[in-house]
Amino acid sequence: MGNDLIGGYQEFAFSPSRTAVWDTVRIGKSRHHVPILLEVDVTAARGALAKHKQDGGGDVSFTGWALRCVAKAAGEHKRMHAVRHGRRGVVVFDDVDVSLALYRRLNGSEHDERLPMPYVLRKANEKSLEQISGEIRTAQSVKLAPGEQWLDPAGNVPPPWVLRLAYALPHHVRRAVYWDRMLADPWRVKRTMGTVMVTSVPVSSRSSHGGWAIPIGIHPLVVAIAGVSRKPWVVEDRVEARDVLSLTVLFDHDVIDGVPVALFLRRLVDLMEHAFGL
Repeated sequence: MGNDLIGGYQEFAFSPSRTAVWDTVRIGKSRHHVPILLEVDVTAARGALAKHKQDGGGDVSFTGWALRCVAKAAGEHKRMHAVRHGRRGVVVFDDVDVSLALYRRLNGSEHDERLPMPYVLRKANEKSLEQISGEIRTAQSVKLAPGEQWLDPAGNVPPPWVLRLAYALPHHVRRAVYWDRMLADPWRVKRTMGTVMVTSVPVSSRSSHGGWAIPIGIHPLVVAIAGVSRKPWVVEDRVEARDVLSLTVLFDHDVIDGVPVALFLRRLVDLMEHAFGL
């Protein structure tokens, strides 16, 4: 009788490799991030991207273009991706290193598991759209080796016994031994994970209702790219059907306040609405 009520199901072991994801979510919830929900008219950009592809200009992605806009705006408003240093210091970096949450297949997983793991685009504010799109495609195609969820600043994978020990320890121990030490050092943060995170959470574009993603992250600046919907939009005192992107920006209120954030957002929206770089 009980089986009839439950129906069919499958049970899998919780992968120890997901511990790194679990840690970042728990730490991210303790950050003083303020979310801002935006709608951006990207009609011109989508048209330019389609024409670029038709003209044989290569396969460049919308996400790559949006990332380039974020990096450009952050490079002009550097305080947006500043990192707190202790109680009294803030470190502002010139280069914009962007971490993408890309789903990569875990090599050797019996269930073909995919994990959302970061790939850091170095100096993204200086790279072309073609370079960014190419790096994203390459990163998505490379399988994630066991242990790559835990990297030191040089990008080295710890020995397997270290990983097993780390996965077996309670969260507060891992946090004290690894996360707190890493996040307290702005230069180690920059080397290990960059200072900006861009994640894409696609929502069906067939709907006329936009949807926002509210991400959780540990970077000073987090941007979530959601779906593009067809919506009525006011253009020069007339209403038109336009392609509207739902965009979420999280900023660290410990290091920046409202006015400079507003200036950054104004610049970001301007870049996107005028199809920057296209």
